[in-house]
Amino acid sequence: MAEKIGSLLRVMGPADASRYEVQTSAPGPAGRLPLTPEMLLNEPSGNLFGWTQNVGMGWNPSRLHGRQVLILSTQGGIRAEDGTPIALGYHTGHWEVGLLARAAAEEIKAADGVPFAGYVSDPCDGRSQGTAGMFDSLPYRNDAAMVMRRLIRSLPTRHAVIGVATCDKGLPAMMIALASMHRLPCVLAPGGVTLPAEDGEDAGKVQTIGARFAHGEISLEEAAEMGCRACATPGGGCQFLGTAATSQVVAEALGIAVPHSALAPSGQPIWLDIGRQSARAALQLLELGWNTADILTDAAIENAMVVHAAFGGSTNLLLHIPAIAHAAGCRIPEVADWIRVNREVPRLVSVLPNGPEYHPTVRAFLAGGVPEVMLHLRRLGVLDTSVKTVAGVTLDEVLDWWEDSERRHAVRQRLVQADGVNPDDVIMSPDRARSRGLTSTVTFPVGNIAPQGAVIKSTAIDPSVVGPDGVYRHVGRAKVFTSERDAIAAIKRGDIVAGDVLVLAGRGPSGTGMEETYQLTSALKHLPFGKHVCLITDARFSGVSTGACIGHVGPEALAGGPIGKLRDGDWIAVEIDLNRLEGRVNFVGDGKAPGTPADGDAILARRTPHPGLGPDPDLPDDTRLWAALQNISGGTWRGAVYDVDRILQALEAGKKALGW
Repeated sequence: MAEKIGSLLRVMGPADASRYEVQTSAPGPAGRLPLTPEMLLNEPSGNLFGWTQNVGMGWNPSRLHGRQVLILSTQGGIRAEDGTPIALGYHTGHWEVGLLARAAAEEIKAADGVPFAGYVSDPCDGRSQGTAGMFDSLPYRNDAAMVMRRLIRSLPTRHAVIGVATCDKGLPAMMIALASMHRLPCVLAPGGVTLPAEDGEDAGKVQTIGARFAHGEISLEEAAEMGCRACATPGGGCQFLGTAATSQVVAEALGIAVPHSALAPSGQPIWLDIGRQSARAALQLLELGWNTADILTDAAIENAMVVHAAFGGSTNLLLHIPAIAHAAGCRIPEVADWIRVNREVPRLVSVLPNGPEYHPTVRAFLAGGVPEVMLHLRRLGVLDTSVKTVAGVTLDEVLDWWEDSERRHAVRQRLVQADGVNPDDVIMSPDRARSRGLTSTVTFPVGNIAPQGAVIKSTAIDPSVVGPDGVYRHVGRAKVFTSERDAIAAIKRGDIVAGDVLVLAGRGPSGTGMEETYQLTSALKHLPFGKHVCLITDARFSGVSTGACIGHVGPEALAGGPIGKLRDGDWIAVEIDLNRLEGRVNFVGDGKAPGTPADGDAILARRTPHPGLGPDPDLPDDTRLWAALQNISGGTWRGAVYDVDRILQALEAGKKALGW
């Protein structure tokens, strides 16, 4: 008993008599609420009690009449005033965004507005790679967007909303939530990027230290040192054009973020300005009477697709841009639209992970960022520059300002001074990009393995394995896995060799919540033989993935997709035309030599699914529900959204079938 009491006392801590002097009442805030008889007669009680709450939190009663602006952020962790951690966040991307929110709030308060702040934190796809945490990654986006919408609606007196977010799921969720607020002015403040280490690896490459160590490419000491310093500054998204950075670019391209805000270096003065600029933009939208529906239009969605192609952005935005369009009530892009845009729009940006020069994202910002790319696109005539933006002017007027602005000249000159890099080698003209061999961003291959289609970031295939005609060709035998853990173990053991086709099946929405398989693609990228291996999966990839990696294969294996019938030793033929943006991915037989797609069709018709197929045993019920709802709503090619009308129709049809 004494031992147990001792344990309890350690929990409760030492006695302090002063702690028992508990105050039982307080005088309350001084002053009077600025109420009128009309308000007392006509306002909901919630609005009146809201004022009581506001002064209870210390707001001056005389300043209650200002415009109310909700600042909603993905802030995570607990920072001391000097920036040191008291409790860690999940990732650097949400570690400093509270500073942006504070800058915005101070600007609103200075303009006699009333700022509110709410928080919906977000996970880290890098932290959850290869773990069961990845099963919550994509589903989290929809959940977070719903919570954000509920928070916005739960402040009925708000006049405008500013969303502050940075990374892979929090930022798309924020854009979806803001897009849903058709009749409110909303501004997105991108949370910026972290800096690369002066003598180290970027946050994408450093995630391969395990695979490289297993193959003797690096020592334990090298792995430990590089892993320590890859995130060279404490805030911001990763240094490459992955999903986080691409989402920032897309937000600005949509017109919902202020000009030249995407990819700013977190924590620096030019980044803090984004908070103040976003606050001024929100207040100006109120004066103009512009709402989100005035900005997020079909033309804005098309502009975002165009800029995505010009940057060479993450394939994950093929999931997020349709979801934003759905939330905004706009036309949802189809595969044919993506093909058309990528054929029309040249890639202009040389940045990690695409190359040809692997510049970090901060250099893209200093080279001019989104407005610089849009200048080139305007000259090509592929943008609708009549669209409105949160800057209170049209995109055409934004670009007219940018072209001769002090800001443009200053940041581009800074890139030369700081890094000795010519801005025109980071963001290129179409002619310069063509001469440097930059190809368009994505291709959508089809074939008997992917009858509904698939996607490959074709611009990131290693040029050395692409033929002189611009076509990547690979014929090899399959090594089939139904578990990512088994696949990465095979890579580390050396069981995957040049010439193989690594097939990972059953990892789509129904199997894992459509997990992101970056640990596989990154290992192949940074192992010397990896460029001679092709990867095919019904899962998805990180935006930093490169190489001959074909994902989003449809139908997924657990929905009866042919990918789920493949076996070890099958012959797979892949052909990706980087110029025409056409591709085929076919099973061509299981004999001593490859056959034809027709041979593969006949074998597939006789086969049963792979015996290892099944939902992952760790798949949460939350994700199973997400998979079912997004499937009814049109699946991943419609953005993995919840289409309430379709879901209700399916439920009603089910009730009738059951005789309910």
